Amino acid sequence: MRKTKAKKRILLPDPKFNDQLVTRFVNNIMKDGKKSLAFKIFYDALNIVETKKGDTEKTSLDLWKDALSNVMPHVEVRSRRVGGANFQIPMPIRPDRKISMAMKWLIKYASDRNEKSMAQRLASEIIAAAKEEGAAVKKKTDTHRMAEANKAFSHFKF
Repeated sequence: MRKTKAKKRILLPDPKFNDQLVTRFVNNIMKDGKKSLAFKIFYDALNIVETKKGDTEKTSLDLWKDALSNVMPHVEVRSRRVGGANFQIPMPIRPDRKISMAMKWLIKYASDRNEKSMAQRLASEIIAAAKEEGAAVKKKTDTHRMAEANKAFSHFKF
């Protein structure tokens, strides 16, 4: 690399749960720098999860963390050009990339749902992902299936 590696910025924990992971998730929800609106969407979604969760003894934050871990991929395929042909090579994913991919998928597939507000969509996707259902979990299984299908090319690693 020509330049030095960028320093990791330290995130402040969120005001309600005092958790840096929540702040990271809210930063992914945020559009046009409207962080307070993103926090409102997230907290409203957790309140909806709290009412819909049923008879489980877990808190809504625990359900959200379960949903995030259920969406987290462990391997992905990367393109590599070998001898004039492109191969999809399965590679393990770094821990911080796992988390960011899971967050992005959860938010993307929540926004594609049909409920009225973003908080309701996010709550529905969190509940579905906690039960290992929903579009975000399907994306994870598709990614793993793609890596499994291309396992034969794993000897071309970087």
